[in-house]
Amino acid sequence: MDEELPARLRAVPVLAGPLPRFDPDGADPSPGRQFARWLDEALDEGVPEPHVMTLSTADRDGRPSARVLMLRGLGADACTFVFASDATSHKGHDLAANPHAALSWYWPRQGRQIRAAGPVEALDAGIARGDFLGRREASRIAGFTGRMSAPLAGPGAYDEERRRAADLVAADPQAVPAGHTVYRLRADEMEFFQGDPDSFHVRLHYARQGDDWKRGLLWP
Repeated sequence: MDEELPARLRAVPVLAGPLPRFDPDGADPSPGRQFARWLDEALDEGVPEPHVMTLSTADRDGRPSARVLMLRGLGADACTFVFASDATSHKGHDLAANPHAALSWYWPRQGRQIRAAGPVEALDAGIARGDFLGRREASRIAGFTGRMSAPLAGPGAYDEERRRAADLVAADPQAVPAGHTVYRLRADEMEFFQGDPDSFHVRLHYARQGDDWKRGLLWP
């Protein structure tokens, strides 16, 4: 182990600010709308890639896995979050076996974190088709290149598959991979974290109770 690493990591500034203030008393009663509010603020302030999030899943044996992908849609009132993947991928297999997941966002510029957890469902094929065909051509070619999460023999195999996929998309611009799937997570729990340079952070937690939400503060 690098004995100097802990000291080097401690020397890295975190939550250096200036950071926005967050008054939990002024938070929206709906965590979905509160998320939309924070997302709007992040977009307005030029936070890089605020729609990029971490998806955490677990297989049927409870073994966790995480990867980064993009938020594709938001149902603020219903508190639902939409993302896409391939049903044959690692995360697709996890969700088929254990259809629950967590999403998390971290925006260092604002010192903010958000977490949402709940059940996940696959939406119908028409929605998946619209999502895929709405993407730029390079992204659609990538969607047909190889098989997500399968072993890759080497760069040469990648190049060969990419050429094949480009020919396929050129021949049929309306083609959609069979496994392309749009998923929707319906949050039954959410948390909003506002960092503080002096470590007096604010954590606001929401828990779904029927058609309503119970909210309260958590110790940081």
